Amino acid sequence: MLKKDGIWITGASSGIGKAVALEFAKIGCNVFISARRVHELERLKDEAGKSGENIFSFPCNVASSANVEQTFKKIANESEINCLINNAGVTSFKHAADNSVNEINDIINTNLLGSIYSIKSVLPTFIKNDSGTIINILSVVVKKNFTRSSVYAASKMGLLGYSNSLREEVRKHNIRIINVIPGATETSMWSQEIRKEKSNLMMNPESIARIIVSAYLQKDNLVTEEIVLRPITGDLA
Repeated sequence: MLKKDGIWITGASSGIGKAVALEFAKIGCNVFISARRVHELERLKDEAGKSGENIFSFPCNVASSANVEQTFKKIANESEINCLINNAGVTSFKHAADNSVNEINDIINTNLLGSIYSIKSVLPTFIKNDSGTIINILSVVVKKNFTRSSVYAASKMGLLGYSNSLREEVRKHNIRIINVIPGATETSMWSQEIRKEKSNLMMNPESIARIIVSAYLQKDNLVTEEIVLRPITGDLA
């Protein structure tokens, strides 16, 4: 039965999203990957080897509500979607006074509104089916304050608030909402210099992906609502 599960992952071209896509493909799910970088989506399928047969590419810019709706309809024509994973995200490590309006819009439109658009697209189907799972990849910024992260923190805390409220609305429909809150993870969000210098202080996306898949596989009458993951050495300063 699991083999038929459809998993839609946004921001799947790299980092946690990519690792989650590969992990779900390994266990036989139909994995629908979305991102703006089309060539990276195709590369992911190639890297998956035999599991790549279970991965299907649907490019999407989640900052556009119309693009999200179009992408959802295309995927829904291919398969039922059982799980949405909101991983698309951008940031800018700047002090608040230095963020341009374009940077602010890009972060909020992608991280917050893009996730809400994606949830809104799948929600009618989940409600109709009386079943579904929404997994949001948030950030340690919802638990701890950092400098040069004000807009990014606003986007992630906004999604946390939205998701916690939504969870109460959809419990009666057996829809599970899981918020994953990772600390520093070795992804392209960090510069190559920082990754090279501090990789031993960061978590790897593959380990996080295995935990996410495990949470999804829990029985229907049980849900892990929040998963907080931190490097054993603590947060980066």
